[in-house]
Amino acid sequence: MQADASIVGYSTIAINHLADFEGKKLEVSKPICLSEVFSSLPIVHGKSKPIKIVNRLTIVAADPSHVNALRVSSGIIKLYDVVAVFPKTEKLFHTACTSLDVDLICINAMEKQPFHFRKPPINAAIERGLFFELVYAPAIKDSTVRRYTISNALSLMQLCKEKNIILSSAAETPMELRGPYDVATLGLLFGLSDFAAKAALSTHCRSVLLHGETRQTAFGIVYTMKKSTSEEEEDNSIPACKRPKLEEA
Repeated sequence: MQADASIVGYSTIAINHLADFEGKKLEVSKPICLSEVFSSLPIVHGKSKPIKIVNRLTIVAADPSHVNALRVSSGIIKLYDVVAVFPKTEKLFHTACTSLDVDLICINAMEKQPFHFRKPPINAAIERGLFFELVYAPAIKDSTVRRYTISNALSLMQLCKEKNIILSSAAETPMELRGPYDVATLGLLFGLSDFAAKAALSTHCRSVLLHGETRQTAFGIVYTMKKSTSEEEEDNSIPACKRPKLEEA
């Protein structure tokens, strides 16, 4: 799968670990060691670097007790690069948007949305830096699922206004994988503009990975301060070659 993704132009893929409890013992296993699975990685098409592979955990939450797994297994969950939750009820969707320490909230694509999206929890998720995920592989395989996917996506777009959306494949076979430009075209069917569809495959995905990094380490704070006029004039008076180099934290 990673070779096919690199050929069509993707630079990063995620191996998804699904935790669908369904009343079973609430337990999250450790992620696989990528170096033990992949001896060598294919080179991304058009670039000179190998494809990047990350571990992702998706927890399907159908009962309020399932949410506790995110807290009980927090030590193991921190080992994953991306953590997603798939809430099956409106109460769990609200909890995921407002308080769960995750990176992604999955939107149902296989059936009609069992509850209506509401603006307050969606706005809360966006303010917290969380992203909503729409998958396209199920829509390719079945026309009924395609209608549900488009309908659920359009309902979400009415409230989030194209903010914090990513598009992913959820592909289980190489035949279900599509190139970035094809997926951007599918994004138009989901109610995204051309610019937002491209962002859902690039900048928004990078933001999800960055959010996962801050979740693994500590809470990140970005502080910006506008320089005064005198400081700007002083900086401009110094030649560029003699200015101190700044490193990003």
